[in-house]
Amino acid sequence: MIAVQQFLYIKVTKALPFLSILNYHHSFTSPIFYKTMSQIHAKSPQHCAKKKLINITNAHKKLFYTFSLILLIILIFWFILHPTNPQFSLKQADIYQLSASQTHLLNSSIQLTLASTNPNQRVGIYYDEIQVYASYKSQQITLHSSLPSFYQDCKDSNLLSSVLVANALPVAPSLNYDLGIDQMVGRLVLNVKANGLLRWKVGTWVSGKYRFSVSCVAVLVFGPYAPAGPLRSMQGTQCSTTI
Repeated sequence: MIAVQQFLYIKVTKALPFLSILNYHHSFTSPIFYKTMSQIHAKSPQHCAKKKLINITNAHKKLFYTFSLILLIILIFWFILHPTNPQFSLKQADIYQLSASQTHLLNSSIQLTLASTNPNQRVGIYYDEIQVYASYKSQQITLHSSLPSFYQDCKDSNLLSSVLVANALPVAPSLNYDLGIDQMVGRLVLNVKANGLLRWKVGTWVSGKYRFSVSCVAVLVFGPYAPAGPLRSMQGTQCSTTI
């Protein structure tokens, strides 16, 4: 019986070739074929690459979270210990010489005393560089004078003295005219400016360098009512400080 069925199957497939094609397609759609293909797909190099990519992505996420945490801690400490700008005041300014020639060359000699205060309770200040000079009517009337660098502890104050001079310093032609007007008014307004670099110190940590500028205004008695000797400032003045 089996031999008869095989004989009939061979005859039919010879007569109808498309049946053999259908039988071939059926072999590919069988459960055994799908099982074999799924096993091959599970072990494919593409699947391994995806797993490796996931591991790299997780490592990047951990690195990002760690960096964000460190940055957050630094910001919290900065807001808690945020340093206040140092405070400067002009204690005294004495003008010993201030005269311009007909060729608009200025000779000047000014002695001044500045007070520097650190208002912070937990932050010290390193002053790495301080340059001081004087100006009048928006014109620089002395050369820059360098003050020595120093460290200022928390809630500490220091007095800074300097002598500002200029010899044959070129100035604008209007300077003599402005001096004459102020002499008639009896008052001279002098500007004292300072520029420099500082660093903050919190415990053992020291920040980078920050540029700061200080501006002070001194009012001096000038003219016929001025006492003998150098022109002296009327009183100490508070200065403005920017960083």
